[in-house]
Amino acid sequence: MRLGRIGIWRPHRHGTGTVQEIEALGYEALWLGGSPSPADARPFLEAGSQLTVATGILNVWQHAPSDVAAGHAVLADAFPGRFLLGIGIGHPEATSDYRRPLKTMREFFYGLDAAPRPVPRDERCAAALGPKMLDLAEERSLGTHPYFTTVEHTAFARERVGPEALVAPEVTVVVEPEPETARRLAREFAARYLSLSNYTSNLLRFGFTDADIADGGSDRLIDAVIPHGSAGEIAEAVQAHLAAGADHVCLQAVGHGDAPLEDYRALAGALL
Repeated sequence: MRLGRIGIWRPHRHGTGTVQEIEALGYEALWLGGSPSPADARPFLEAGSQLTVATGILNVWQHAPSDVAAGHAVLADAFPGRFLLGIGIGHPEATSDYRRPLKTMREFFYGLDAAPRPVPRDERCAAALGPKMLDLAEERSLGTHPYFTTVEHTAFARERVGPEALVAPEVTVVVEPEPETARRLAREFAARYLSLSNYTSNLLRFGFTDADIADGGSDRLIDAVIPHGSAGEIAEAVQAHLAAGADHVCLQAVGHGDAPLEDYRALAGALL
C-alpha cells in the first residue's frame, strides 16, 4: 500500500474536484473523513490515476462488516493496491448505542475476516488513541490512524505498536503567518473536538489540563495539536511527527474553505 510520507485529509462530502491537483502536486494518499463507505471512496479513486485513497474513518457503528468487506473487494478488483480501509469506533456523544468500544472493534475485525472475500490485514487500519485500541490495531491490521493528537502521542503510538506497524496521524494545520488569526481559525475548527470525550481524555493523558481544554483551548493546546504559521513553519511540526515515529502524516488544511488548493501547493513546496 503506497502512502508516501505526506498525504491530504479532507471530508469526502466536499467532492472530488481537487483530486487531480492533489495528485499532480505529489501527494500519494488522500484520506476521506466523514465516515465514508467503500462506495463513497470510488469516485475519488476514479478521479485519480495513482493516488491511494483511504477512509479516515469508516464508523463501525454505521456499517455491517460483511457489507464493508464486499465493498472493499469491489474496489480492490477495480483499483488494485490503491484503497486502504480505515475503520474506527467514533464518539460516545454521537452514537446512542456506544458501549464496549474495544469489544465492538474486535468483533468488526472478526467480521471482516469471516466475509466471503476477507479484507486483508495489510489493506486495513484502525483509528486508535488509547493503549488497548493501539494494541488491537497492531494485532489485527496494518496499523493506526490517530486523529487530533500531538507529537507526544505519535511517539507513544510508535512505541506501543512496535517498529513494523503503520503510524499515520492526521495533523490539522492552518497556513496563516499571523499568529492570532491562525489561532482563531484553529479554535473554530477545534471547538467540536474539544467537546468529545475520547479526544479530551487523550489530551489529558498527555499532560494537558481541564483548563487547557476549557474556553476553546489554551494557546499551549492549540499550538500543539494544530500547527500554524507559514508552510515552512508547519513543515517543521510535521517533521517532528515523522521524527517521533510516524510513517506517514496526512494534513488537513483548515481556515481557507473546502478546497484550499493554495494551502496544498504551499505545503507541497515545503514538504514534498
